[in-house]
Amino acid sequence: METDQIPEVPLRIGGRWVSSAARIEVRSPVDGRRVALVCESSAADTDAAVAAAAAAAPRVAAVPARERAAILRQAAAAIRRASDAIAQTMAIETGKPIRDGRIEVLRSAETFELSAEEAVRIEGEHVPMDASAAGAGKIGIRLRFPVGVVAAITPFNAPVNLTAHKLGPAWAAGNAVVLKASPFSALTVHRLVAALLDGGVPADWIQIVQGDRAAERLVGAPQVDFVSFTGSSRVGERVRAGSGLKPVALELGGNGFSIVAEDAALDEAANTCGLNGMRLAGQSCISVQNVCVHRSVHDEFAARLAERVAALRVGDPLDPATEVGPVISVAAAERIQAGVDAAVVAGARCLTGGQRQAAFVQPTVLAGLDFDSPLVKGEIFGPVIAVLPYDDLPSVFAAINAGPYGLQAGIFTRSLQTGLAAVRALRMGAVIVNGSSTWRSDQAPYGGVKASGLGREGPRFAIREMTEERFVVFNL
Repeated sequence: METDQIPEVPLRIGGRWVSSAARIEVRSPVDGRRVALVCESSAADTDAAVAAAAAAAPRVAAVPARERAAILRQAAAAIRRASDAIAQTMAIETGKPIRDGRIEVLRSAETFELSAEEAVRIEGEHVPMDASAAGAGKIGIRLRFPVGVVAAITPFNAPVNLTAHKLGPAWAAGNAVVLKASPFSALTVHRLVAALLDGGVPADWIQIVQGDRAAERLVGAPQVDFVSFTGSSRVGERVRAGSGLKPVALELGGNGFSIVAEDAALDEAANTCGLNGMRLAGQSCISVQNVCVHRSVHDEFAARLAERVAALRVGDPLDPATEVGPVISVAAAERIQAGVDAAVVAGARCLTGGQRQAAFVQPTVLAGLDFDSPLVKGEIFGPVIAVLPYDDLPSVFAAINAGPYGLQAGIFTRSLQTGLAAVRALRMGAVIVNGSSTWRSDQAPYGGVKASGLGREGPRFAIREMTEERFVVFNL
């Protein structure tokens, strides 16, 4: 039964939590009950938040690097103290199993710690000017400075750590931030930010707006100097179009290809792909969606994969034993079910799963598809894996590269030569040898090519995106 005491998620403008007239209702995907009322930003609210960030930017930039690093370490400690409460909110609001949520929250603390390390390593470079006649008698130095105001737009699927991957590097670089979270995870992000402020993050370092209209206005605001967006490729195109000439970092979609070579360890590959295709209910841009298996071991691998997937425990995300929770909404579940049904009508075989109840989609493995299938080419963003046979590596590399995405891919093989062939051939942001497409370490460069985005995350690499280079010449 719903209670009248529904948490309100406020805006943050000018160092204060503020309310607004309009509300966005958020319902839990677990049971449909209301879990939050998110204040929706008006145009005036968004403009005020951007103006407050622009006013704060010179003050943030003036904080010495060692002090920024200390603040980021304090932020990490505050997240650790609040980790259980944040993970529980995430489970209720987004349906993420609490076992995964706890890991994510602790990873976000590490992301702030990594950002603190990088805050004191923002380096310039001496350019030898006497290499040319025009440069004789001069000293040239490349320096990096904060861009000013960073607009950070985050999704629901990993709301805590993906927010950390924007806030941590932005603050390490000396920027002010205007944050816009997905309404599906706004309460979780609010509790994260509250913990950061309690931990000592200065009040004017962050402003928060809410709602799709606010996002559009934020991206186009002249006082915003850089846009960091994580979300779908479709929305990413709109962000890039609406941002004008300001630089952007776009972490977008993928369709998660992993390759199982004929010499692969099948049990290891099936276990890894099965788990990484279903974790977070498949709602990750690097989730294993398509597994290309050499025809000689295809049937054996498909059987092992289906057995592993069928054994996963689906249920209440607050139960520590649950491995797969619901997808974010009933509408998302209906979309995923429609994609599975269409593939089956077109000739695919369902090896396990294939059913839906409310927002819970049973982990599903399909066989009998080809590379032209809409389910293979697109991003299903749900707990569904397609198994495709292949005959030779050059053809499967070419088929993967012909698709729209280029985020991450994996290959399982006992051959170093085969692994290196995949690294050379696959046009991806990352290739994981003896692992699936689903892998990310928070200090590593993360991002894709083609429809999977622009730029790289990971504190060191995001800081380069969030600073601008200035060349200085001294005439002696």
